[in-house]
Amino acid sequence: MTTGGFSSAELALQESALTLTHLDTAAALAIGEIALKMAHERDLAAAIEVRIGDWIIFHAALPGTDSGNDSWIARKARVVALTGHSTMYERVKAEEAGVDWYEANNATEATHAIHGGGIPLIVEGVGQQGTLLISGLPQVDDHLLGVEILTQYLAVQGSKQPEGEGK
Repeated sequence: MTTGGFSSAELALQESALTLTHLDTAAALAIGEIALKMAHERDLAAAIEVRIGDWIIFHAALPGTDSGNDSWIARKARVVALTGHSTMYERVKAEEAGVDWYEANNATEATHAIHGGGIPLIVEGVGQQGTLLISGLPQVDDHLLGVEILTQYLAVQGSKQPEGEGK
């Protein structure tokens, strides 16, 4: 199994738990900087991208990646833009239902990739506003790194709030 033993219900809860209070260029850059720092510290061959809509705010390609990773990122981004869910969620949901995701969504593997590493950036009360994209690791690791990046970003943001204010 290539999907890490996830269930679509678990992945949907994960997306909900990673909801942001806002997303602007400063927030997108902060997410990208956390991702880059983690990848450097772990010596990961990963490409990282953060988008607001289709606007690429942050992109980094670490040693060991190549232009093929940009193609994976673009294909994963199209899945998140189409569905509003993570690429891992879409893959697992299709597997659980026993359907061909590409056929069901009138898409092709040439343009869309339901491989882990595409995570929606959902803003509370607004919905999906951007995407965090990771490519270069095995797909479960791409997904888990994205989750860890957003978890750390949210923790840092929570620690910066004035006393008495909620998330």
